[in-house]
Amino acid sequence: MRPLTNTYVFACVFASMLWNNIQTTMENEFIANYSGSLLTNVPKNIPVHTHVLDLSHNRISELSVSEFIFLSDLQVLNLSYNLIAEFDFSVFIFNEDLEYLDLSHNNILKVYCQTLAYLRHLDLSFNKFTALPVCQEFENMFHLEYLGLSATMIRRSDFGYITHLQLHTVLLTLEDFALYEPQSLTALNTRSLHIIFAANQNFTFPLLYDGMSTSENLKIVNLIYTLSYKDFPSPSFTLLKKIKTTALTLDTVDLQWAIILQIFLLTWYSPVELLTVRNLTFRGSVKVLNEYEFLHLLNPLEQLISSGSSMKVLTLEHVRNKVYYFNQEILYREFSEMNISSLTIYDAYMPHMLCPNKKSSFQYLNFSHNALTDELFQNCSTLTDLKLLILQRNKFETLSKVSLMTSRMKSLKYLDMSYNLLSHDGADARCPWAESLTELDLSSNQLSDSVFECLPINVQKVSLQSNQITSVPKGTAELKSLRELNLASNRLADLPVCGAFLSLEFLNVEMNAILSPAADFFQSCPGVRELQGGHNPFKCSCELQDFIRLERRSGGKLAGWPGAYLCEYPEDLRGTQLKDFHLSDLACNTALLLGTALLLTLVLVAVVAFLCIYLDVPWYLRMTWQWTQTKRRAWQSHPAEQESVLQFHAFVSYSERDSSWVKNELIPNLEKGEGCVRLCQHERNFIPGKSIVENIINCIEKSYKSIFVLSPNFVQSEWCHYELYFAHHKLFSENSNSLILILLEPIPPYVIPARYHKLKALMAKRTYLEWPKERSKRGLFWANLKAAISINLLISIEGNEEQSDASSASNVNQYVNDLVVLH
Repeated sequence: MRPLTNTYVFACVFASMLWNNIQTTMENEFIANYSGSLLTNVPKNIPVHTHVLDLSHNRISELSVSEFIFLSDLQVLNLSYNLIAEFDFSVFIFNEDLEYLDLSHNNILKVYCQTLAYLRHLDLSFNKFTALPVCQEFENMFHLEYLGLSATMIRRSDFGYITHLQLHTVLLTLEDFALYEPQSLTALNTRSLHIIFAANQNFTFPLLYDGMSTSENLKIVNLIYTLSYKDFPSPSFTLLKKIKTTALTLDTVDLQWAIILQIFLLTWYSPVELLTVRNLTFRGSVKVLNEYEFLHLLNPLEQLISSGSSMKVLTLEHVRNKVYYFNQEILYREFSEMNISSLTIYDAYMPHMLCPNKKSSFQYLNFSHNALTDELFQNCSTLTDLKLLILQRNKFETLSKVSLMTSRMKSLKYLDMSYNLLSHDGADARCPWAESLTELDLSSNQLSDSVFECLPINVQKVSLQSNQITSVPKGTAELKSLRELNLASNRLADLPVCGAFLSLEFLNVEMNAILSPAADFFQSCPGVRELQGGHNPFKCSCELQDFIRLERRSGGKLAGWPGAYLCEYPEDLRGTQLKDFHLSDLACNTALLLGTALLLTLVLVAVVAFLCIYLDVPWYLRMTWQWTQTKRRAWQSHPAEQESVLQFHAFVSYSERDSSWVKNELIPNLEKGEGCVRLCQHERNFIPGKSIVENIINCIEKSYKSIFVLSPNFVQSEWCHYELYFAHHKLFSENSNSLILILLEPIPPYVIPARYHKLKALMAKRTYLEWPKERSKRGLFWANLKAAISINLLISIEGNEEQSDASSASNVNQYVNDLVVLH
């Protein structure tokens, strides 16, 4: 796989810039993308107004004028990663607006040139040219800014046609490189030069030296040299006067230690201000270098370092040592004494770094991804100009020692201690941070609640993300300048109180354990302009209602609302957005709920009490109880006689005040003559010794019908009401038509008490016989009455008479007197 560079990125940016200049009203109207479509030829159905055409990653091998002649508006064409072997520039002679042409990663061996006057970007890199494909026609491409070339040899005459062009970037891909004629690159006029060597061949160092004399920005990929150090062409120090490069990047470097020192000496004394070395592997002889030999190698470097340099920024990334064991402290000393403003040593397994012996010019130090410990820069007072210190992904353990490390860094503003092993037990309350420190990153450590006892007093931004913090303790020292606090991915159960953070404007508590956040947060933190509280396991209950209302009142202060705020509990609401969760005020207000329940209870009690009084419910309950007890006693006394046997045609219920009518009219007319009727009357048929209620119940059950003589006197008699109740009970329990109502005198409705609702219902629903005042109508009255109660009784009337006479012989007079009083 061929190495990729930032060429393609540059191409995309360039195409984007062109696209931004295209005025269009419809999205993608002028873009045609056929990338990765397995095409073997250019499609014939490309829209004629296409401005950007992508044909990369296909299998196209040939191009013709006829395929592009109709694309007069074409500006960007990407033909990279195809199978083109020969290329003729005249294919695009009719595409006068073409500015961007990418033919990289093909199999081109030969080109036929034609001037494309408006071309700005031409990439022929990663092809199979032997010599650089720079034609005479290129000299008229005055707009050309980017040129990508490839070859296996470079000669001085190769750039003759383009020396006068003001190029911004030149890319050279030199795979299977065989020949370089010194001073060839110096003919180029470009600001940036990128050289990519093959990963399996030895680098040609004159290319490096000439490249540094050619462009301001030089990048070389695959700087590998496996030959003996004796064959290494050391740079001449006369070269230093010719060097133009101010920014040098070396990517994928695998060299012997001595060669690295030579290159470093050259760059240190040159105009290079920014040196970046990535993926550095330095090697050496098998023997172990003693300290004398190592110092001998370092001696020239030390002289140059002490003499000063143009270098300002040194970056070493992904460093691997495959040399030998030596005293690394000497190397650390050289790094610490560098007179530069920025030093980065990233991913180098570095266990330590020494404090400079004298006041250092370092303003930026980045020692991330190493093995540094709490001993770094302890009692160091020479880093007074340091402003940014990045120590993430190391092995620091004690927060108080970190604070002590910074105490003498008078200019320090930013400190990054993320991804370490930091903790703070609170026992050592002394945390002497640098007073100038305003931004502190302590994320991804092992810090708990006690960390708030050890924060810089003037800090403005603190990140404590991904720690073990459960709450912000009360009584925390005031951080009057703190504006931003990140507590995401901790163990918070609620929103913190801002009592000690008077200037807090931004708070992040995402991904904690907050179920029901406090609704008074913005009251306790009036200065907060943004609260980032999403992605918590919210419990959608009454407690959350106030928080939801808080969002409405806050005016958009909840960042990520509503998508990041979802119910986690209960199960049936999981995934519901908080904005869609609602409960009534009654369900969530305990006082209101209790008050409502109490009010309803009182109303219910009042209604029940009123109904009880109005309908005389206690009386009915008492009567029901009497009925039940009577039936129970009857069943226990005569269980074999549970089935009632009719002994009377009718039971007569009347008021004692109407007894004269009953005795003089009713009884004589019914019990005499044809179709005589046997009536049950309390004066002669109630059994002494039993309660009145039992006698009433027994008489009603032994009678086929119950005759009620209604009059104003009837409604005034309580026992008449008892008799009516039990008769009505029989009516419904036996589903029979056993009631006969005789209206002796008209009864005005207002005379009937409210508790006699059964009587009112019966008079409203049932037909009753009205006693006629005219004698001529009474014959019909008696005929109707006898017809209503006509039935053949199943027992001997005579036997019943004997039983009745025998049972009432002794106490009948007294019992009748009692009934008279009651009725």
